[in-house]
Amino acid sequence: MKTKPRRTNDPDGVRRNIVDVATREFAQKGYGGARVDAIANRTRTSKRMIYYYFGSKEGLYLAVLEEAYSAIRRAEATLDLASLPPGMALRKLVGSTFDYYLDHPEFVRLVMNENIMDAAHMKRSRTIGKLNVTVIDAVRDIVERGQKEGLFRSSIDPVELHMSISALGIFHVANRATFSTIFRRDMTSAKALAARRAQIIDIVVGHVSR
Repeated sequence: MKTKPRRTNDPDGVRRNIVDVATREFAQKGYGGARVDAIANRTRTSKRMIYYYFGSKEGLYLAVLEEAYSAIRRAEATLDLASLPPGMALRKLVGSTFDYYLDHPEFVRLVMNENIMDAAHMKRSRTIGKLNVTVIDAVRDIVERGQKEGLFRSSIDPVELHMSISALGIFHVANRATFSTIFRRDMTSAKALAARRAQIIDIVVGHVSR
């Protein structure tokens, strides 16, 4: 009989472990299909302790969503976009967003699953909305600098631009299975990924340029 590792006095580490395992479970099976028992069996703790830390299955799910959004915002914060010329900064942001979705398909699946549920759980989060202010601020800064330099057209809505960047990047992960099957295209080769990444960057930059 398999025994779990002995617990250590590291509540933050235990909590991170639970969230990591739960992220995979919720991403693969959705909220309805995920089971707390299955999550507990793959962590360093017990079902009872999961409820102790998170209160309920929904509490755990919200923690997963909040960490997922926090992680992508942390990654964006490392790009140092403010130090780059606006055109280069926008290209870096778009390319990095594409890369992040590609490297973290669980994030894409979590977003897709929550959209299927009409963001019913996300609406209860007091954190996610605040987390996403940072990326809008970064996009706004790039746009305003580009406008001052005469590079970008006026009347660019930072939220709309962020939406376009997200939509173009997510499609390659969210729709890859169906699109590649219908059109018989390999969307996973290094050549295909590089071409799609470059095309998305050109589309976004072309959209904002004067």
